[in-house]
Amino acid sequence: MTRQALGPAIALISVLISMPSFAGGDAAAGKKVFTRCMACHDATSEQDRVGPHLLGVIGRAAGSAPSYLSRYSQAMKDAGGGGLVWSEATLTDYLRAPKAKVPGNKMGFAGLKDDADIANVIAYLKADPKP
Repeated sequence: MTRQALGPAIALISVLISMPSFAGGDAAAGKKVFTRCMACHDATSEQDRVGPHLLGVIGRAAGSAPSYLSRYSQAMKDAGGGGLVWSEATLTDYLRAPKAKVPGNKMGFAGLKDDADIANVIAYLKADPKP
């Protein structure tokens, strides 16, 4: 790399390093954020509450937890049938605005507004938490 090209490259790297990184998240911080979800969801067992359990949710099709099948909204079943699988990207969208991601779903929660909170909750769910 020439000296001329090196200056902009260093500038770009320093900008990227200084940007907050939400990818990956912090599972311990996510456990704290998840306390807002615990009235309706369990992430440590396959016990359903008002909403379905979230143990093993990453990689699962929307509306497909076997123990909750009869209680999902038709919108959530249709989303899963249409190919919606819970990944970091799809959960990020859903946790930010549940009604926008799956219109007609019955979850009453308005969503998380802080990107770090979303990344941390996803990290907690990916950790496959146990009690």
